[in-house]
Amino acid sequence: MKIADLSRHVLGFCAAATMLSGCGGAQSQIGGPGAVPQSRATATQVKNGRPWIAPDAKKKDLLYISDRETNDVYVYSYPRGKLNGTLTGFNDPDGECVDKTGDVFITNFLSSNIIEYAHGGTSPIATLSDPGYYPADCSVDPTTGNLAVTNFETTSNLQGGVAIYQSAKGSPTYYTDSFIYLMFFCSYDDAGNLFVDGVTSGSAFTFAELPSGGTSFTNVTLNQTISEPGGVQWDGKYVAVIGQNTNVIYQFTISGSSGTEVGSTPLNGASDVVEFWKQGAKVIGADIGAGDVGIWKYPAGGNPTKTLKKGFDEPEGATVSRAK
Repeated sequence: MKIADLSRHVLGFCAAATMLSGCGGAQSQIGGPGAVPQSRATATQVKNGRPWIAPDAKKKDLLYISDRETNDVYVYSYPRGKLNGTLTGFNDPDGECVDKTGDVFITNFLSSNIIEYAHGGTSPIATLSDPGYYPADCSVDPTTGNLAVTNFETTSNLQGGVAIYQSAKGSPTYYTDSFIYLMFFCSYDDAGNLFVDGVTSGSAFTFAELPSGGTSFTNVTLNQTISEPGGVQWDGKYVAVIGQNTNVIYQFTISGSSGTEVGSTPLNGASDVVEFWKQGAKVIGADIGAGDVGIWKYPAGGNPTKTLKKGFDEPEGATVSRAK
């Protein structure tokens, strides 16, 4: 999710957020090749407006990639990278996350809801309402099953925040941080602490933690400069953060209000990876700039071990659902 890119999707966004750098003028730099999906199966199903999934997909680990331009989510076998399905009917799908059972959650930005799918399923099993907000990203607390959703801003262009759905059901409890005006990405760690990034009303990058069981954020200063917020994920040991336009994932230890960089993962060959998903010893990056999806070794980085090129226009979110 890019600030400039969102101005194309949200009516009146630039008028309401003129303080944000890159709004409007940078749009020509955003996105991929502008082509519709080229695989025969994908093109046919999107044209007919019906989702599809391979009959044996449920037996495989699956990689889900949201594409905000085509309004579809593409399902690939993982790690092989073969197209196994297309989920349709979204209205600007952005971030994705997965729970312990393999259910996948997709933030449906312009429809103000979050849609849940079972592993390998073609029809939603639940839809969570997020009225009055633009949901951008999500993460599931491994200690409670709670679902956290970052709300970029309200639908009337006011301050965003975080919505937390108890056990990923019902109506959420909302939390805001006085320092974060636009909320971008989030991730729980293994202890149930939630980490988020965003920008202030003056467009400066900011990072914060909502401690497990807490009701207020602790703002965290990172010792590595990140100019524009990108994806956040707990990698099993550290909090990993990518800055937009840098194609480098930085790993941090967090202690109170300080974050110390302990390593970095360069995603060589990438154009503009905004969100990523760490899976085992690999990291998957949705490259919105190149219109493809890369897979790199983690934490080593370097050149990609695989690149998925077909079926994307502006890939945004990524997650992997393990077969049961």
